[in-house]
This record gives sequence, C-alpha cells and structure tokens, in this order.
Amino acid sequence: MLRWTVHLKGGPKRILHAAVAVEHKMYSFGGYSHGETDVNQIDVLVFNTVSLSWTRLPPAVTIGAEGAPEVPSMLLFHTAVLIDDIIYIWGGIENMGTAKDPNVVTIYGRISRTLYAFHVDTHTWSRPEGMCESETSDSVPEARYGHSACVLGKVMYVFGGYNHLTRSTNHIYTLDTTTMFWALINTGGTTVPVSQCHSATVIGTNMFVFGGQGDSEVNYNNIRVFDTKSNCWLRTPSAQPHPAGRRGHSAFDYNGELYIFGGDSSSLRRNLTDLWKFNPETFSWRKVKPMGKGLCWKSRMCCCTVGDRIILFGGYRRKHDELYILDLSPSLKTLCKLEVIRYGLDKSGLPHDIRWELAAMTSKSNRKRKRKNEKGRGHIPGNGTEEMER
Repeated sequence: MLRWTVHLKGGPKRILHAAVAVEHKMYSFGGYSHGETDVNQIDVLVFNTVSLSWTRLPPAVTIGAEGAPEVPSMLLFHTAVLIDDIIYIWGGIENMGTAKDPNVVTIYGRISRTLYAFHVDTHTWSRPEGMCESETSDSVPEARYGHSACVLGKVMYVFGGYNHLTRSTNHIYTLDTTTMFWALINTGGTTVPVSQCHSATVIGTNMFVFGGQGDSEVNYNNIRVFDTKSNCWLRTPSAQPHPAGRRGHSAFDYNGELYIFGGDSSSLRRNLTDLWKFNPETFSWRKVKPMGKGLCWKSRMCCCTVGDRIILFGGYRRKHDELYILDLSPSLKTLCKLEVIRYGLDKSGLPHDIRWELAAMTSKSNRKRKRKNEKGRGHIPGNGTEEMER
C-alpha cells in the first residue's frame, strides 16, 4: 500500500539540482533558485529524514596542487551518484547565478566535463587525479548536460546528454572508480535514439532508460534496456498500456521494479502528476495511485530512496520549495499518526517522541527541531553546519 505521508513547505528552493541518499540523509547539490544561490560555489543542502529538517553545509574553500579549484561552481542539469562514501558530481552547466529564466540557461554558463568528488565523511571536495591526467583523452566524455548517471558496483555509467557542438548523443561512457579512468563503450545490439533529459536506472545488471527526447521536441515513451554484461542494447517488445512520453521526470527502483513519476510532456503541453510501475520480468506497465494527498504537477525535481520511503524535493511548481515523502510500505505507527493529523485529535496524552514526530510532519521543513534530551537531531556535527533560515 503506497501512501503519501509528508508534505513540507518552506525549505530551500531548487530546480535542476541533483541529489543522492546516504543512509537516512539526502544530500542535494546545486540547482537554480531564483537568486538564492552563490554562483562562485555549489551549495550542499542536507535533509534529515528522521528530524525532517534541512541544514546547509558551509562553503568549502580548497585549491588543488596546480591552483585549480577543487570545489565546483554552481551547476544545473548535472548528475550525482554515490559509490562507497564518495558522491561523484559530473557534467552540467556552470556559473548560472545570473540566469533569470531557467528555460534559457545555456547562454549563461559553460558546459562542464570535470569530475568532482564530495567526501561524505569529511564534507570536503576533491578532483580525482585520474580525470585530470586523462582529461584530453578521447575516452573522456565531452562536456554535456541533461545526461543520466547510474551505478553498478564500482562503475558509473553515463548515458546521453546534450552538447551545443555535438547536440544530443546516445553514447555510453563508464568511469571505473577503482582506477578513475573513463571508457567509451562500443555498444552492440539494437540501435537506440539519441537522448537527453531521460532517466536511467540499474536493476540487476541491466540499465533501464525511459523518456527524454532527442534534438526535436518529441518525447520518448518507450523503455530501452542496456545489458551491461554483453554491452548490448536489447530488443524490447512494445508494452500496453504505457506512460505518456516525457522528460525531466524522476525514476527509482524498488523491489526489482522501476517506478517513474512526473515530468513534462511536449505532446500534452503540460507537466504530469502520474506514477507508473514497470515490471522487467513481464515487461509490463501499471499505473499506480498512492493513497493520501500527493503532488501537484512536477518536473525537474529530485527523487531519492531511503529505505521504504521516496523523498521528492524541489522542481517546477510555484516556489520550488516543497518536499514530499511517499511511503511504499507504511507502518501501523505511521498510519496512526496520519489519522491523528487528519482528524486533529488531542495529542496531549501521547508520548513525547510521538508528539515530536507529529510536529515534524506538520511544520515547515527548514526549521530545525530537537527531541527531548537530544542535541540537534538532524544536525551534521563537527563541520559547522548552518541552520536554514526561516
């Protein structure tokens, strides 16, 4: 039973950002926020899914051995993946702080091909040496944005994206993080179209690509499957019914199935609110309708899986400051709390921890909260994290 359990407003405003989950926290990098961000350095925002509160990491000023900055400037349309305790940031558009319209951001910044590493344990940045040593190699992907990045083992797979010189592409590159060297995959099998603003999700040893578009405004509505063992694109049957073609949507896997949510459709000329589930075994789609009050139309948001919960943050809609939680397997405790909120029941006789959790579920998401006898639950210690202002 899927159910929307949390809807928080008043958090940081973001679109075109990238985020990953690390244990019970979500790390969000960069994005556009209507003048809130600093063009000189990417910002890192951390959402604690226990306290339902945000913290902002302080700026990190570090310079590499050759005088090159190790911290990326503000990025849009980039990707972020977690391997071990390192988050790798790649691609995107740099220096977007002066942009007034996120729909024409490409004229405001440089498209990046630099690899950055964010070390979760120390909250420090670095530029991996392997990338610097081979930066002129043909095996290193050209600068791009609107691409996808996903992980299988210690390897990051980068597919598609857009560059103003080469336009959209269907190339696949891998980064082996044990050696820090890139490789261009010589793919076989069926031919797939060029793609940007799609999603790519690894399930088992296959990469499932959905949606996106090529150099035209036509959105794809089919699944493309890449077998990482044979390096071949598989021939896939058509599936009915299926989601409308879209771009800028979110995708995640849960229990071996692929879910997609939201995005915008050029053919329908609107943003979307639907949630679909894809079964790779039967190659079939099913539309899913979670219980509870869910999202209005959303695109260009970030989606992270934390246990049985999906955290969706930001995206195109009003102030871009909303966060939703979709619980894929809500506990009886969670369901009871939702009924207390729904009917406005008296909370005075409830244990302190339950009252604290109820307050967290109904307060603004940028407010830090403390449990009784606890110092700053959700605060990231030892690094001088900054509490989000009201």
